[in-house]
Amino acid sequence: MKTMNRISRRSFLKAASAAAVVSALGLTGCGSSASSTASSAAASSVASSAAASEAAAGQTFKVGIVNYVDHASLNQIVASVESRLDEVAKEKGVTFDYADYYANAQADQTNLNQIGADLVADGVDVIVAVATPTAATMLAAVEDTDIPVVYSAVTDPAAAGFDTEPNITGTSDALNTDAIMNLILAVNPDIDTIGLLYDLSQDASTQAIADAKAFCDEKGIKYIEKNGTTTAEVQMAAEALIASGVKAVFTPTDNTVMTAELSIYETFAEAGVQHYTGADSFALNGAFVGYGVDYVQLGEATADMVVELLCDGKTPADLPFQTFDNGIATINTETCAALGLSLDTVKEAFKPYCTEVVEVETAENF
Repeated sequence: MKTMNRISRRSFLKAASAAAVVSALGLTGCGSSASSTASSAAASSVASSAAASEAAAGQTFKVGIVNYVDHASLNQIVASVESRLDEVAKEKGVTFDYADYYANAQADQTNLNQIGADLVADGVDVIVAVATPTAATMLAAVEDTDIPVVYSAVTDPAAAGFDTEPNITGTSDALNTDAIMNLILAVNPDIDTIGLLYDLSQDASTQAIADAKAFCDEKGIKYIEKNGTTTAEVQMAAEALIASGVKAVFTPTDNTVMTAELSIYETFAEAGVQHYTGADSFALNGAFVGYGVDYVQLGEATADMVVELLCDGKTPADLPFQTFDNGIATINTETCAALGLSLDTVKEAFKPYCTEVVEVETAENF
């Protein structure tokens, strides 16, 4: 595998805490042949999986991991995938070699194409594709092979056409936009205008922005849209939203804005603008609030699907894509204070709309 566009291994890998879940199978009645048949089939499936897992012991699997761009949310996923694979490797007595097959495309399509070709030439056993553009490119790269693709952080797998492809599956970070918009109203019940900050070219933003507009229309709230495709453009868009007088801005799980968050959060805070975003990693990079999927959990689930493919004899067609909605709101306490808001008051306002409220401080890496 060529070393182009790789970034160094991360020192902040998080240990996965997911425990193995053991399913109990039993007959529901001696007189029911249908029940017995179903139970026998289930037991046979478990036995086949166990046999496949036993046969895998001692093997080394080549796991290609392709990151779309180097930013907080996607880095969390990569770290979590690797950590979970290390944990399962010890449990099953196998080796997952991902260190030799990791690459970061730095949001460049030419890089993605080359990385896909290299991984196929290297004969990897599976490719983990982080973000929608990565998944689409890797799927094209393996077209004439039997290498499966497991994606992570694909916001809308159906819209991307992945749900009809037999050789790809994975995990989705689909966003509950209404939940975030309700957080904005909880803190600002009389708000009349909301800013929408996103990259028009990001597939992850398309549906969420449409949902946000529909929410605003239903509530009689105006919205102002500003876009950017680079960090510099996002900075200018943020300044334009401030100049327009908005007091709250919504951004979905947008890779471009996430990459720029460290460059804009202080500008927003100094202007008294609350930035509500579609992932906890935004808040860790300075945004006022992040809401939605736990990317560590997302990475763990992605790794578990890889294990099922490589060790348990499953195929992508056996594994429907997974979605998550954990209802966690993450508040950056430093930004909250800079905005002149009471942390306790904000947390109380959020309670009806969240299963959990987490407090964080700004960190460049985590």
